[in-house]
Amino acid sequence: MAVPKKRTSKQRKRKRRTHHEDDVPAHQACPQCGDFRRPHHVCPTCGHYDGRQVVEPDEEF
Repeated sequence: MAVPKKRTSKQRKRKRRTHHEDDVPAHQACPQCGDFRRPHHVCPTCGHYDGRQVVEPDEEF
C-alpha cells in the first residue's frame, strides 16, 4: 500500500485545490417577496429571514 513519506504542507494542498471552487453561488427564491437571495442569508430586497422581519429594506419592492 502506498504511504506518503512526508506530510503534505498546507501550501501545497491549497495550490492543488485552487480549481475546486464552485462556479456560481447558490440562490433560492425568498418566500416573502420571491426575489432571489443566498440561502441562510437575509433577503436584501425585503429584509426577511426565517419568516420574520430582521432588517429594514433599502427600498420598496
